[in-house]
Amino acid sequence: MRKIDVPTVGVLDVGSFSARLVVIPVDGSPREPVLNHQTRLRLDRELDDRGRLSDRGVAAVTTAVAAGMSTAYRHGITGVYPLATSSIRDAANAADIVRHVAGETGVELRFLSGRCEAELAYLATRRWYGAAAGPLLVLDIGGGTVELAAGSGDRATFARSLPLGARSMTRDWLPSERVSNKQVKALRTHALDVVATTLGAADVDDPQVVGCSKVLQQLARLAGARPGKCKELRLDDLRAWIPRLAALPPAKRAELPGISRSRAHQALAGAIVAEALLTVAGGKVTICPWSTRDGLLLTLQDKAKAAGEGSAAA
Repeated sequence: MRKIDVPTVGVLDVGSFSARLVVIPVDGSPREPVLNHQTRLRLDRELDDRGRLSDRGVAAVTTAVAAGMSTAYRHGITGVYPLATSSIRDAANAADIVRHVAGETGVELRFLSGRCEAELAYLATRRWYGAAAGPLLVLDIGGGTVELAAGSGDRATFARSLPLGARSMTRDWLPSERVSNKQVKALRTHALDVVATTLGAADVDDPQVVGCSKVLQQLARLAGARPGKCKELRLDDLRAWIPRLAALPPAKRAELPGISRSRAHQALAGAIVAEALLTVAGGKVTICPWSTRDGLLLTLQDKAKAAGEGSAAA
């Protein structure tokens, strides 16, 4: 097993669909990880009506954490940040999950607040585009929540987390495979009301609107963006797809361009939330490949560099 002998930072990102380990050099870029490992998960299937993660789901998380961390250790990597996202953070038995995983693996999963996730998404987007991009409004549709952040400098001056995630909205508003026009209309009204109220507080003039989530990436692909090219999602294109998504069961949605099988069930809710965001934010969003995990990696890099400079000065 090849040992990695340069200073590194790493994140084990445990989400609804995977636990992904990403390790980058302290002096490197998230674009070029030196170690990348992924374990598939389907935690969206393991939440019961009370919002508790099942025993099978807890076992899957435990196995995935053990696999990711053992991969890091075999390569000589320590100090990996074990991040658990909203699928675990918002579970009714989150504390029990953390205790079980820690007892079985020695790894204590850590949570970030929704506001902190929004700030990290903004940081990642700012580093991707640079200062020349001017003011930014960053949109991130996750499974449990939506993160919004805006600013004109290196750090966000506005950051909010909304309970509008694609998984949550599917569970609460579109739970069955057969979706009625009444259900779609109700979720559209609710999402637009929440987004309009929240984004009204984002005091940033004429920002570039950027999306940094799998939901928006897949919707951009569905609406016509080509793989590997600069992706852009426009409101008119997205709006045309909503009735088509509503008419299809999840198995048929998974046959559409860009829609993965694992996310097909929540694709309609994700599209409705994205429609609300684009309606308020100006009708167009550019897709950024970096997101919260990359923002966390960049933050860990900054801290490691600062600690190194401090040691050198001493």
